[in-house]
Amino acid sequence: MSKESSVTIRPARGLSGVVRLPGDKSISHRYAMLSGIAEGDTRLDNYSTGADCASTLGCMQALGVEWEREKGSIVIHGRGGKLHAPASPLDCGNSGSTIRMLSGILAGQDFTSELMGDESLSHRPMARIIKPLGEMGAKITASEGGRPPLRLSGGHLKPIDYRMPVASAQVKTCLLFAGLYTDGEMSITEPIRTRDHGEVALRAFGAEVVQDQGSVRIRGGQKLRAIEAVVPGDISSAAFFLCAASLFPGSDLIVNSLLMNPTRARLLDVLISMGLEIAVTQLEEQHGELVGSLQVKGKQLRGGSLAGADTAALIDEIPVLAAIAPYSENGIEIRDASELRVKESDRIVSIVTNLRAMGAEVEEHPDGLRIPGKQKLHAAEIDSFGDHRIAMAFAVAGLRAEGETLIHRADAAVISYPEFFTTLEAMAQH
Repeated sequence: MSKESSVTIRPARGLSGVVRLPGDKSISHRYAMLSGIAEGDTRLDNYSTGADCASTLGCMQALGVEWEREKGSIVIHGRGGKLHAPASPLDCGNSGSTIRMLSGILAGQDFTSELMGDESLSHRPMARIIKPLGEMGAKITASEGGRPPLRLSGGHLKPIDYRMPVASAQVKTCLLFAGLYTDGEMSITEPIRTRDHGEVALRAFGAEVVQDQGSVRIRGGQKLRAIEAVVPGDISSAAFFLCAASLFPGSDLIVNSLLMNPTRARLLDVLISMGLEIAVTQLEEQHGELVGSLQVKGKQLRGGSLAGADTAALIDEIPVLAAIAPYSENGIEIRDASELRVKESDRIVSIVTNLRAMGAEVEEHPDGLRIPGKQKLHAAEIDSFGDHRIAMAFAVAGLRAEGETLIHRADAAVISYPEFFTTLEAMAQH
């Protein structure tokens, strides 16, 4: 990532137009992995254009899974559950989703793999998958503090009943994937409900997954079958445009083919409660996932608070909600968000640093932030800290700041949304 890459954000008067978003990252990762261990050829349209999901495809290819692009689609040739030992370490890039979820599949393979990543990923904690996979019979070694690179020797796994100490959809999916390679029934209990794309994707590929009162169970030995699917638009990417529209009363935005999964759509409820006008104009189910279109109209943003289950549900959207908080009437308070400190950057520090650079008053807490409303921000030089969501969040904040905002290391956005700055500029009214 070039430290010299920068983008200038000009103040805007509003936001309008029609946006169709790249495929959802969470679903793209899971579909690519399950396609590789399914029987038959899977065709995926609108697969995520982000670098993280490209890392997943690269790792699957290194494990013997062949795939190619065909008329705008990705066709993945499944190997029926058994992968090939990689000739070199698997490069997960910046993707925590890749290294954590793929480890569940590799735990069931009878060979040794090494998983590595970039400097940012090498500082992210992996103990939360190392412990349960070890209890299932996999042998995993890691760097000091349970950090990548990971060396994983898999094979026959035993099912366990595991109570997750920290809510994490990535860890839950990792263990569900590992559960396919056991000779019994695996049970996972989470402290707070997290996104359920792993469960939905497994069912789409033909597996039986049972959810019951905070627990999810999967039986080992099930065979997966290939699918044809269109990956719905990424709702975490949509958050930037929805929040941008909320800055300008009178903005008019249409978002088509958007993921509307109930475990992810809490964002819409929160923005509506804060004053944004959102109407769902179409809704259908595709492979167990709800997909819809939105009509969005900007209104004066009131503000609000996030804690507990709401924070867990909106963990990826918190940076942009925090970035628009100073412009709201009442401000926004965020608690129970200590997970933000172990993302691509310490996102609490990144948010605080950049908001203060733009002249905002903000309180930092160990697990969150309090950002008063009715503030005026001025343009500043912003550092993305190499974090894609920070780069995009402060592009949104810059739309209503006084003067031109310069975002350094803006190419961090390629991790999830390479087209972001071009799309935002096309929709901004100057």
